[in-house]
Amino acid sequence: MANETKKHTKEELLAKANKPAEDSMKLHPFYKGKVEVTPKSCIRNIDDFAIWYTPGVAAVCKDIHKNPEKVYEHTNKGNMVAVVSDGTRVLGLGDIGPEAGLPVMEGKGLLFKYLGGVDAFPICLDTKDPKEIVRIVQCLAPSFGGINLEDIAQPKCFDILDDLRATMKIPVWHDDQQGTATVCLAGLINSLKIVGKKIQDVKIVLFGAGAANIRIGTLYMHYGAKPENLIFVDSKGTLHKGRADLQSHREKWHMCQITNGRQIAGKLEDALKGADVLSAASTCGPDLIKKEWIASMNKDSICFLTANPIPEMWPWDAKEAGARVVATGRSDFENQVNNSLGFPGIFRGALDVQAKTITDEMCVAAAEALAGYAERKGMSETYILPHMDEPDVFIDEAVAVGLKAIEQGIARKKLTEKELRASAEFYIRRAQKDVEVRQKNGIVKLP
Repeated sequence: MANETKKHTKEELLAKANKPAEDSMKLHPFYKGKVEVTPKSCIRNIDDFAIWYTPGVAAVCKDIHKNPEKVYEHTNKGNMVAVVSDGTRVLGLGDIGPEAGLPVMEGKGLLFKYLGGVDAFPICLDTKDPKEIVRIVQCLAPSFGGINLEDIAQPKCFDILDDLRATMKIPVWHDDQQGTATVCLAGLINSLKIVGKKIQDVKIVLFGAGAANIRIGTLYMHYGAKPENLIFVDSKGTLHKGRADLQSHREKWHMCQITNGRQIAGKLEDALKGADVLSAASTCGPDLIKKEWIASMNKDSICFLTANPIPEMWPWDAKEAGARVVATGRSDFENQVNNSLGFPGIFRGALDVQAKTITDEMCVAAAEALAGYAERKGMSETYILPHMDEPDVFIDEAVAVGLKAIEQGIARKKLTEKELRASAEFYIRRAQKDVEVRQKNGIVKLP
């Protein structure tokens, strides 16, 4: 009887897991997209166009021409982010092209606005040439206060990010790298507290050696994990000094040199024996990782299964195999470890101080704000991170990021903690109130 109940529970969970895709196919054509452009200035009557456009706007143009920094005062540049993709690595779907990637970029814009009060515009590029992508983004800089790179295949995504960060004076951020890493670090901080382990002592296996996990591992090490205690695993096995096939891949080869202190050569199941943490950012499952492999990990193990839309294994299977803390990238399961908890608040803070870049230290500050919020609320094995419906966490992140940018000397504006909090609250509350009012008045129709 117990087995029948367990089977029935799994069927219900699988049905729940499939429902977002079913609803998505109905609601996307209903709305024909998720974001639009609406005025933010008053239009009392037609005469106001003389202020917002010609002839009045000429005075503003001349003021900016005389003092370029005035663009932040006279326009929406300081709150506008470009979400840029070439569609070569969309979610777990791979190279599906810029048109097929557009729904994701629109969704990103929706989250930016609702969770962070940031105006984000999707820009999908019909080119895969990294040099051309860099040049296009550089040319877009006058219109935007920040750039969010999204779903660009590796290894070119590393060079694109590095080139843009080195040449641009506004924040350039690759969410699949920095965003995912920030939220995973936040989740790991609290998970380690729950199981009573320290980051410098644990053995961490990173399943997947793409852009996300390379950056995740880098941030774990930045926070105190010992390089020799990390083991990366790609499609051909563990990364170690003997992987000559990776010499042409700068980031992977670097990890071959500094991680895997015991030089374990083998597959994922070999790496997981005696591990404390599995941080998976690989391809969609659900059966890529076997229960017996999880069972071979140390007691009180931690498993992050972040592939989207289907995790590398179902979280209930990881739990049955003995993992104590389990998280996925999905919002419909417990413990969502997803970059949606990071980028809205991080960009809010960076934009509010007009930061010139987003540093690893700013990412750590955001991770600590996320972890601290959940700890104050009462963290547990099923609540290691805040939920997206807790708007105050994005305000806390924004404040932490803004203060760190000021401390590091990369902020154009210096605000107090009180001023940063007031700014973040204004933008985020305004965005959420706007959605509420538009739905209540039928401007946005409910399905």
